[in-house]
Amino acid sequence: MGPIPAYIVAAFAEIAGCFAFWAWLRLGKPVWWLAPGLASLALFAWVLTRVEADFAGRAFAAYGGVYILASLAWMWAIEGARPDRWDALGAAICIAGAMVIVWGPRGGA
Repeated sequence: MGPIPAYIVAAFAEIAGCFAFWAWLRLGKPVWWLAPGLASLALFAWVLTRVEADFAGRAFAAYGGVYILASLAWMWAIEGARPDRWDALGAAICIAGAMVIVWGPRGGA
């Protein structure tokens, strides 16, 4: 799996896991919501470690841009709140940054 598909899978796994805790604590869902939430967070961590990168920090930094875009997609699809133009602009800037991190030339210096 390439870095972008891995980041997308990781992002939705992390968001789903965190949303399970949000739903339990903020929306009054039953405590059993935590079980799939924890499994989802474990999947997130596992998938993110599958990304080929020389350094974990670089992999995590690039992932951040994808996470932001995925969070806004989640907000729209699951929570029913459409992102506004500022959300879209911010996400575009973050994705551009992630692309620079993932595909930027790496020199010896």
